Amino acid sequence: MGKAKDDNMEKYQSDKKTRSPKICGTNYPLSIAFIVVNEFCERFSYYGMKAVLTLYFIHYLHWNKNLSTAVYHAFSGLCYFTPIIGAIIADSWLGKFKTIIYLSIVYVIGHVIKSVGAIPDVGDSTVHIALSMLGLILIAFGTGGIKPCVAAFGGDQFEEEHTEERRKFFSIFYMSINAGSVLSTIITPILRGDVQCFGGDCYALAFGVPAALMVIATVVFIAGSGLYNKAPPEGNVLLNVCKCIGCAISNRWRRPKNSPKRDHWLDWAEEKYSKRLIQEIKMVLRVLVLYIPLPMFWALFDQQGSRWTLQATRMNMDFGGAFVIKPDQMQMLNALLILVFIPIFDMGVYPLVGLCRIKLTPLKKMAAGMILAALAFCAATVVEVNVIKTVVETPPAKECLLQVLNFADGDVSVQIPGHNIFPDPIKSYDEPSGYTSLPLDDAHQIITVDITHNGANHQCQLNFTQHNVYSLILDNRITCKLEEDNYTKSEAGEAFVRFINTRTDGMNISVGSKQFQVPGSYGISLSLGVERGEYKNVECTSLDTLMKYQIDLGLLDFGAYYTVILGGDPNSLTLNKMVDVQPNNIHIAWQIPQYVLITAGEVMFSITGLEFSYSQAPASMKSVLQAGWLLTVAFGNVIVLIVAEGAGMEQWTEFLLFAALLVAVSIIFSIMSYFYTYVDPDQLDKLFKEEANEGNMDDLKKEKESMNMNDLPKGIKM
Repeated sequence: MGKAKDDNMEKYQSDKKTRSPKICGTNYPLSIAFIVVNEFCERFSYYGMKAVLTLYFIHYLHWNKNLSTAVYHAFSGLCYFTPIIGAIIADSWLGKFKTIIYLSIVYVIGHVIKSVGAIPDVGDSTVHIALSMLGLILIAFGTGGIKPCVAAFGGDQFEEEHTEERRKFFSIFYMSINAGSVLSTIITPILRGDVQCFGGDCYALAFGVPAALMVIATVVFIAGSGLYNKAPPEGNVLLNVCKCIGCAISNRWRRPKNSPKRDHWLDWAEEKYSKRLIQEIKMVLRVLVLYIPLPMFWALFDQQGSRWTLQATRMNMDFGGAFVIKPDQMQMLNALLILVFIPIFDMGVYPLVGLCRIKLTPLKKMAAGMILAALAFCAATVVEVNVIKTVVETPPAKECLLQVLNFADGDVSVQIPGHNIFPDPIKSYDEPSGYTSLPLDDAHQIITVDITHNGANHQCQLNFTQHNVYSLILDNRITCKLEEDNYTKSEAGEAFVRFINTRTDGMNISVGSKQFQVPGSYGISLSLGVERGEYKNVECTSLDTLMKYQIDLGLLDFGAYYTVILGGDPNSLTLNKMVDVQPNNIHIAWQIPQYVLITAGEVMFSITGLEFSYSQAPASMKSVLQAGWLLTVAFGNVIVLIVAEGAGMEQWTEFLLFAALLVAVSIIFSIMSYFYTYVDPDQLDKLFKEEANEGNMDDLKKEKESMNMNDLPKGIKM
């Protein structure tokens, strides 16, 4: 096995001498062009699919918000657990090149299955869910498995002396990641919402295009195969670290009672592992301890694609003219702002803070990043509190909501025994001020409602159920009609409309792509969602006389519910538009401050954290720290999953809870940072080189003495 490994390494060194062609006479190997294009397409594929994922769960699979959020973060967490598997496969078995190819094929299969699951004609809802979950699992293994390989494989293409070119390559590499992210989060929501297929939003296309991009990524990567320097697997450092730690724990547990104490518990592995490896693991563990509080930052950061997207669905998305942004497109702000903020912080913010004689250590920057993320969620809380003012909340147990629509020819008084919820007379055709809470004695209750009209008393027996929302419709004969209302705002930003026809003839009404059939004599149409917009020349056709009319519905706004009352004589058609649920009146631009704060926090926390980790670990242990860093992201998503499924609190209180938790964690992290001593890993190299030199000198001295002894004449004793 060792000989085969040596042969592979010799072949690799020989291959490196056969240098890859350079780009336009520079020191950049041509092979990196294939790697950069591959990364752009892969990131487009991943972020494009993920951008529409939450809305897909809600609208296509018909899951509630909490389950959708939980599954979204379970998928995100899995994407950051699987890099450990990918790194082990690449370093211990297949090598980076083959690992990228094989797992990219798994990735493509996952995308294809996910896209097929989004086709309504393929099976029932159970089949759609099964295909979606299988596709997501394969995508998680694909994207996670290649995550630790691609950047490192790109670095392998450079010769040792071209360090500056390698550094610039990584800048280009990460630019391609952000470019793929920005474009995909703009394009895939458009494919979802603006392209209609199978009678609704085209999720099959929104997932199919990222699948095609992943196919292109795989083909491009394979196309450059003949140009790559392919390092053979050299053994996985992470496995060696785990084995060393396991050996130390085992030896310490089984040590004899009278055995001498050792300075550190890892020293119990000295019998099997080198002192250098043990010292390197000690340095790594000191950093990994600091990682313990970090998942809470990622718990907040990754909610941009779940809770913040759901918040955006209940906001006004109109930027004037024909430009209407989609709720799942707001995530592009993070990728755009990160490109802007990195140079601003490096060349502006940090130097200015330095001029104020404030020493910003890496750990202080990370703590500040946590505070900025907490402030982002405070901003999200303020937005949420204002957003929910237009939302009709589901009534609690033993309560329902009621409004009265009076279509009689005069005022009416409505009395419910034991509850004075309508103290004032209700005027004819007057728009209700909103729903009123009606307490119930049980989950279901029949209530006698007393109605007074023109001095005459009328009674209606009405059956109410808890948690429901109702409109009590009164006509000229004071006939009571209790209509259960749809009150949940559209997650797609649609306006809902229903028609009540006070005429005797039925009507057919076309509003956009939707058709409303409204029976005569106070008939009520279905409540259907239509795209937000101005509807000035809406065509109505009498089902009796076939006479056509034009009506002006005006603006049907985001998230609103409208009741349109039709009236008039045979020669004309009149309407009265009432608002049952107010439109989304908080503009989506109010989300920009929270995106600015969370992105600034990411710059100070994430980028600084990676730099700090790499500066505090020996070169051979950087992959271990990368694995630890990715696991903090995974566990952050697990935290959101638990809170989303278990907390059961209002959204604004959940935002505030996360902000408070991150502030508390940042305080703990600051205390831990205060006691941390920065180290220089190069000193470890110097120490072991000096020890090695001293050992070599001792060996030379012994060898010289041995030679002198052999040169002495026989019989002479020393």
